[in-house]
Amino acid sequence: QVQLVESGGGLVQAGGSLRLSCVASENIFSINAMYWYRQAPGVQREFIATITNDGSTNYADFVKGRFTISRDIDKNTVYLQMNSLKPEDTGVYYCHARRGRSAYWGQGTQVTVSS
Repeated sequence: QVQLVESGGGLVQAGGSLRLSCVASENIFSINAMYWYRQAPGVQREFIATITNDGSTNYADFVKGRFTISRDIDKNTVYLQMNSLKPEDTGVYYCHARRGRSAYWGQGTQVTVSS
Protein backbone atom coordinates (compact mmCIF):
# COMPACT_ATOMS: atom_id res chain seq x y z
CA GLN A 1 0.00 0.00 0.00
CA VAL A 2 1.53 3.29 -1.13
CA GLN A 3 0.51 6.35 0.84
CA LEU A 4 0.61 9.73 -0.86
CA VAL A 5 0.52 13.06 0.92
CA GLU A 6 0.04 16.29 -1.02
CA SER A 7 0.84 19.78 0.16
CA GLY A 8 1.46 23.24 -1.22
CA GLY A 9 -2.03 24.31 -2.21
CA GLY A 10 -3.46 27.67 -1.31
CA LEU A 11 -4.98 30.90 -2.54
CA VAL A 12 -3.15 32.80 -5.27
CA GLN A 13 -4.00 35.62 -7.65
CA ALA A 14 -4.28 35.03 -11.37
CA GLY A 15 -0.84 35.07 -12.95
CA GLY A 16 0.78 33.76 -9.79
CA SER A 17 2.59 30.52 -9.06
CA LEU A 18 2.36 27.60 -6.67
CA ARG A 19 4.40 24.45 -6.20
CA LEU A 20 2.63 21.32 -5.08
CA SER A 21 4.43 18.43 -3.46
CA CYS A 22 3.47 14.77 -3.18
CA VAL A 23 5.45 12.61 -0.79
CA ALA A 24 5.21 8.86 -1.28
CA SER A 25 5.63 6.33 1.50
CA GLU A 26 7.86 4.18 -0.71
CA ASN A 27 10.74 4.66 -3.10
CA ILE A 28 9.22 6.19 -6.22
CA PHE A 29 11.46 4.01 -8.39
CA SER A 30 9.20 1.14 -7.36
CA ILE A 31 6.20 3.00 -8.79
CA ASN A 32 5.56 2.76 -12.53
CA ALA A 33 4.23 6.27 -12.90
CA MET A 34 3.05 9.17 -10.80
CA TYR A 35 0.41 11.64 -11.81
CA TRP A 36 -1.27 14.86 -10.91
CA TYR A 37 -5.01 15.19 -11.42
CA ARG A 38 -7.41 17.92 -10.46
CA GLN A 39 -11.13 18.18 -9.79
CA ALA A 40 -13.18 21.34 -9.90
CA PRO A 41 -16.65 21.47 -8.31
CA GLY A 42 -19.18 19.65 -10.45
CA VAL A 43 -16.50 18.52 -12.90
CA GLN A 44 -14.99 15.09 -13.44
CA ARG A 45 -11.46 14.59 -12.18
CA GLU A 46 -9.04 15.38 -15.00
CA PHE A 47 -5.47 14.47 -15.86
CA ILE A 48 -2.83 17.17 -15.51
CA ALA A 49 0.60 15.59 -15.80
CA THR A 50 2.54 12.38 -15.36
CA ILE A 51 6.13 11.29 -14.80
CA THR A 52 7.22 7.70 -15.27
CA ASN A 53 9.97 5.90 -13.45
CA ASP A 54 12.33 6.49 -16.38
CA GLY A 55 11.71 10.24 -16.04
CA SER A 56 9.48 10.69 -19.07
CA THR A 57 6.81 13.35 -18.70
CA ASN A 58 3.51 14.10 -20.34
CA TYR A 59 1.01 16.94 -19.90
CA ALA A 60 -2.56 17.83 -20.63
CA ASP A 61 -2.69 20.36 -23.46
CA PHE A 62 -4.27 23.04 -21.28
CA VAL A 63 -1.26 23.14 -18.91
CA LYS A 64 1.59 22.75 -21.40
CA GLY A 65 4.05 25.60 -21.05
CA ARG A 66 2.65 26.60 -17.65
CA PHE A 67 3.00 23.53 -15.41
CA THR A 68 6.04 21.33 -14.86
CA ILE A 69 6.13 17.94 -13.17
CA SER A 70 9.39 16.83 -11.60
CA ARG A 71 10.68 14.52 -8.91
CA ASP A 72 13.27 14.18 -6.20
CA ILE A 73 14.02 10.48 -5.90
CA ASP A 74 15.98 10.87 -2.67
CA LYS A 75 12.95 12.50 -1.04
CA ASN A 76 10.35 10.18 -2.63
CA THR A 77 8.64 13.34 -3.77
CA VAL A 78 6.97 14.48 -6.95
CA TYR A 79 6.33 18.16 -7.60
CA LEU A 80 4.00 20.18 -9.75
CA GLN A 81 5.26 23.67 -10.45
CA MET A 82 2.33 25.78 -11.61
CA ASN A 83 2.99 29.15 -13.22
CA SER A 84 0.72 31.70 -14.91
CA LEU A 85 -2.22 30.38 -12.94
CA LYS A 86 -5.72 31.13 -14.15
CA PRO A 87 -9.03 31.14 -12.26
CA GLU A 88 -10.04 28.02 -14.20
CA ASP A 89 -7.11 26.20 -12.58
CA THR A 90 -9.04 26.27 -9.31
CA GLY A 91 -9.76 22.85 -7.85
CA VAL A 92 -8.55 20.07 -5.63
CA TYR A 93 -5.27 18.66 -6.90
CA TYR A 94 -4.61 14.98 -6.33
CA CYS A 95 -1.46 12.92 -6.51
CA HIS A 96 -1.92 9.47 -8.06
CA ALA A 97 0.42 6.50 -8.34
CA ARG A 98 0.22 3.27 -10.28
CA ARG A 99 2.22 0.14 -9.61
CA GLY A 100 1.25 -2.91 -11.57
CA ARG A 101 -2.51 -3.26 -11.26
CA SER A 102 -2.66 -1.18 -8.12
CA ALA A 103 -3.57 2.48 -8.00
CA TYR A 104 -3.26 4.92 -5.13
CA TRP A 105 -4.57 8.44 -4.44
CA GLY A 106 -3.63 11.14 -2.02
CA GLN A 107 -6.17 13.16 -0.06
CA GLY A 108 -5.83 16.21 -2.30
CA THR A 109 -4.80 19.81 -1.79
CA GLN A 110 -6.98 22.80 -2.61
CA VAL A 111 -5.79 25.38 -5.13
CA THR A 112 -7.82 28.54 -5.50
CA VAL A 113 -6.93 31.15 -8.12
CA SER A 114 -8.64 34.51 -7.76
CA SER A 115 -9.25 36.84 -10.69
